[in-house]
Amino acid sequence: MPTPSDYAERVYAGVLGKIIGVYLGRPFEGWSYKAITERFGQIDYYVHERLGVPLVVTDDDISGTFTFLRALPDSGAGGAVSAAQIGQAWLNYIIENRTILWWGGMGNSTEHTAFLRLKHGISAPQSGSASMNGQVVAEQIGAQIFVDGWGMIAPGDPSQAADYARRAASVSHDGEAIYGAQVVAAMEAQAFVESDIQKLIDVGLSCIPRDSVIARMIGDIRKWHADEPDWRETRKLIEANYGYDKYGGNCHMVPNHALIIHALLHGEGDLQKSLRIVNTCGWDTDCNSGNVGCLLGIRGGLAAIDAGPDWRGPVADRLQLPTADGGRAISDAVTEAIAITNIGRGLAGEEPLAPKNGARFHFDLPGSVQGFLPDPSPETYGTVTVESVEGHSQLGERALALRYHHVAPGRPARVGRQTFLSQADIAAQGYGMVACPTLYPGQTVRARVLADDASSGPVVCRGYLKVYNGEDKFDLVFGPETMLEPGDSHEFRWKVEETGGQPIAEIGIEISSESRADGVLYLDYLTWEGTPDVVLGKPIAGSVWKKAWVDGVTQFDTQGGEEPYRIMQDEGTGLLIQGTREWTDYRVEATIRPHLAVSFGLAARVQGMRRYYALLLTHDNRVNLMKVANGGETILAKQMMPWNYGDAYELALEVSGNRIAGFVNGKRVFEVEDSDRPLTGGAVALLCEEGRISSGPVRFQPVF
Repeated sequence: MPTPSDYAERVYAGVLGKIIGVYLGRPFEGWSYKAITERFGQIDYYVHERLGVPLVVTDDDISGTFTFLRALPDSGAGGAVSAAQIGQAWLNYIIENRTILWWGGMGNSTEHTAFLRLKHGISAPQSGSASMNGQVVAEQIGAQIFVDGWGMIAPGDPSQAADYARRAASVSHDGEAIYGAQVVAAMEAQAFVESDIQKLIDVGLSCIPRDSVIARMIGDIRKWHADEPDWRETRKLIEANYGYDKYGGNCHMVPNHALIIHALLHGEGDLQKSLRIVNTCGWDTDCNSGNVGCLLGIRGGLAAIDAGPDWRGPVADRLQLPTADGGRAISDAVTEAIAITNIGRGLAGEEPLAPKNGARFHFDLPGSVQGFLPDPSPETYGTVTVESVEGHSQLGERALALRYHHVAPGRPARVGRQTFLSQADIAAQGYGMVACPTLYPGQTVRARVLADDASSGPVVCRGYLKVYNGEDKFDLVFGPETMLEPGDSHEFRWKVEETGGQPIAEIGIEISSESRADGVLYLDYLTWEGTPDVVLGKPIAGSVWKKAWVDGVTQFDTQGGEEPYRIMQDEGTGLLIQGTREWTDYRVEATIRPHLAVSFGLAARVQGMRRYYALLLTHDNRVNLMKVANGGETILAKQMMPWNYGDAYELALEVSGNRIAGFVNGKRVFEVEDSDRPLTGGAVALLCEEGRISSGPVRFQPVF
């Protein structure tokens, strides 16, 4: 079945609806209807400021939804991805006790329980089964909150979406939890081709057993809705018949699924009204609101979101995905929408989309700003606003309009976008946030800008970076500047210089003028490419640099001298990761000293905790070249090599195309070709299996 002509835009609306719903409901998650109405009356808009919490936050609803879906392209199985392969994605992308999930303990957190089952060799679907974990644990809400992506990759095919939902949900859940997830996924898939809410519910019901609790409950809610126009009265009936007192655990599927159906029916397809109802009703507000927002975003497209208050402006497309694939942690709704769209297009036998030749920030979906916001720094005095507009693009259909006012000598205006953790992210409480920078020294930045014909005069513009310094604040680093007359265009190109090991936190455009100016500068695209050329040791001062490493080890300490890194791993294999999946051909090297270890070494093209190439010295006095992927480990090459605790070993890995070469103490020991679904790109890592190692600075540089 071909994808709809507006598929990418509808997926984008679904992603936006999901994150808007989550951000709307998150500040009062778990509150009762009584507590919400006493404090707010009803929920018509974001209330985060009234509660003194941030709007854009790390949340399991978002992290799990857009991460576990990667099992499908990772598996290489086409549309035939299994529950076991989705479980492998959990083990690859989740860092135990740190990312994505609520780590509430065995038998208390359903997802934590399932992760422990997977970790100890129990594959899905057994990992989430009621026979192993008990019915109450197995029927909590997580299956539903992670399901939206599986609906969006099957536009117009609800049976396929429900089947994907069953496989994905069974990693951690069973019974009624799977049925609820199937209903949501099926409705979302059908929403690409059907707008009638009652018909969407019919489609969802057709995918689950008629005698299930979910099916019976939906029938009751439909009857109550038909008999009573006041949604508050229906809410009372839901609480009386399907409330938390009837279904155990921390957050059961049944009561919360009831509120989703309730909000869809009484909201009559209106996104604003439905979000108001589902959030004012209470219980698991961010989860329920996220599902409702996604479904109605798909159903009505961007027009449904834009018909109400300004939902999109404060969010600015921003979302966070803390996983072991740290280069994708600082993300946005457009990036995730294109990724989902391309999975769906691949399943339909269609070519992937790559707007503006694959530019990282292309702004080609209506209203998209991809996280670009005015810089509020005190040294910027000119004002600027950002807006997505049609035209003004060489390669696409839209651009980002930077409308500047009162720009004058010494009074610039700036618009920027995060490339790493902000100071607010570092200070935030709640779900764990880990990330690698997305931009590094040695990479080349490109950006095309166009001065509007009606601008009041020439304008000077240049790219800028915010780089963390020794005080864990920012220093500004500028690219080359250019002066544009009204109507002129220009493409910036500049190579990012060495930062002394400190992470780059933001990239953007600065606008200034030799005389007071007002006007519009259009940003057509901004992107970067190439492999970094950098040495990462311990900077002279500051601590934020340490957070640029995705910490997948038991303990990561730093020390001075020639060996700034010390890693301890209690059991299994730990990785200390830095970089992004876009890195392809490079050499990584470090001098590592084992103090106690089953094996240790370097990894390249790292795509998580269980997808990488590694050069390892092992306990049986061997050196191995390993490939870890798809739930297994393959020794690509091996030979005897005695080694001793306390000695230092210079290790290096080169990856270029399908060629992988390993070096020990300056000597090439392996060079092999991997032609069996090779890993094509990824980060670098220090690796330790059950023990302690220290390491000198890590260097990575391009291989040509």
